[in-house]
Amino acid sequence: MGSIFSFITKLNYMCTIFLVLWLFSFSFTTTEAYDALDPTGNITIKWDIMSWTPDGYVAVVTIYNYQQFRHIQAPGWTLGWSWYKKEVIWSMVGAQATEQGDCSRYKTNIPHCCKKDPTVVDLLPGTPYNQQIANCCKGGVISSRIQDPSNAASSFQLSVGAAGTTNKTVRAPRNVTLKAPGPGYTCGPARLVRPSKFVTADQRRVTQALLTWNVTCTYSQFLAQKTPTCCVSLSSFYNDTIVNCPTCTCGCQNNITQPGSCVEADSPYLKSAIATSGKNSYAPLVQCTKHMCPIRVHWHVKLNYKDYWRVKVSIINFNYRMNYTQWNLAVQHPNFDNLTTVFSFNYQSVTPYESINDTAMLWGLKFYNDLLMQAGPLGNVQSELLFRKDKSTFTFNQGWAFPRRVYFNGDNCVMPPPDAYPWLPNSTPDTHIAKLTPVMVILISLAFLFGHA
Repeated sequence: MGSIFSFITKLNYMCTIFLVLWLFSFSFTTTEAYDALDPTGNITIKWDIMSWTPDGYVAVVTIYNYQQFRHIQAPGWTLGWSWYKKEVIWSMVGAQATEQGDCSRYKTNIPHCCKKDPTVVDLLPGTPYNQQIANCCKGGVISSRIQDPSNAASSFQLSVGAAGTTNKTVRAPRNVTLKAPGPGYTCGPARLVRPSKFVTADQRRVTQALLTWNVTCTYSQFLAQKTPTCCVSLSSFYNDTIVNCPTCTCGCQNNITQPGSCVEADSPYLKSAIATSGKNSYAPLVQCTKHMCPIRVHWHVKLNYKDYWRVKVSIINFNYRMNYTQWNLAVQHPNFDNLTTVFSFNYQSVTPYESINDTAMLWGLKFYNDLLMQAGPLGNVQSELLFRKDKSTFTFNQGWAFPRRVYFNGDNCVMPPPDAYPWLPNSTPDTHIAKLTPVMVILISLAFLFGHA
């Protein structure tokens, strides 16, 4: 009897463990795409049927980027789907299918694409005007919502045949996929929504689509890449310690078993390694470092004034394969509600928690430092931030002066462990405190502006 009772007890215990693990894995997968700094961010693909044709319809497809600081950079987006029936694409404006497929059943008028699962890409800048529509032809590059809202969408038009010709017979595309340009996005099913409305240029007439489907795509950093893409290092004026990125943050140097996993900066084989590795442009080719990350963000607490304190932020590119165009940095720190001046970067406040102003988005000035060059002497950008002290909260103790979260191009960067932060010495001499009045702040700002005019 005792052995049976023991067996039942062990069985219940194993079942409980299995249930807990199953629930944990379920919660992990459902929350993986959630972004604490951009909780409502997503990419919405809107499919608007504008008119009917004898065997189908004409639709305008628009990709809207509702993410605040994640953008789609070169070589741009790639959109795919599966047709519900035997639809074909007769023609396209503003984009093109990458393959025509088997159109042998058509004898005279040959469709643009006959594939069951077409793949579509944006057209390049400079496309002839008769092949363009609004918001097209940018090489698939879409800006983030904050950085450039006027370029946060991309559109194309397609004429679909062998499809339904009424609201009741037409079917939405299935299995929508979005690569931007690599993996990372998971798209839900197409849902019928209220038809889109369009206002004419003179603002005097409103038209609407005959039918509208919406597809929502969310981003997961884990799906995009198995290892982190950036890390954060820290330093301060009050401590000689420089806290580097943790060792093997984004991988480990393993040239013995994996030749070419990284390249030394002075290697004579550097140029050939870059040339021969360009086939897979999504995988970074990094400079050999202890952390092995393509991007390192360095936060240095530079100066302490009577009423202000100053930080220097540097972004270093260790990736030999990538120029980061329109890069951006999102930083969370409680003193951003008292940010006074940002030198040589653009700045906008991000309020993911509505009334709490503790997050900032930083990006480069156009034609000045909005291009983060690939690894090498020019592969870095930097700026300084000037904060006003709030006497009720300000302190250098317990690592308060360092950021809570740092994102580069929407990816969460790995922070050093809190116990490794530079600590404030037991006694700080008054000589570390400089006198800076509000008038001096204005003069410094004016000098900087005129110096970069």
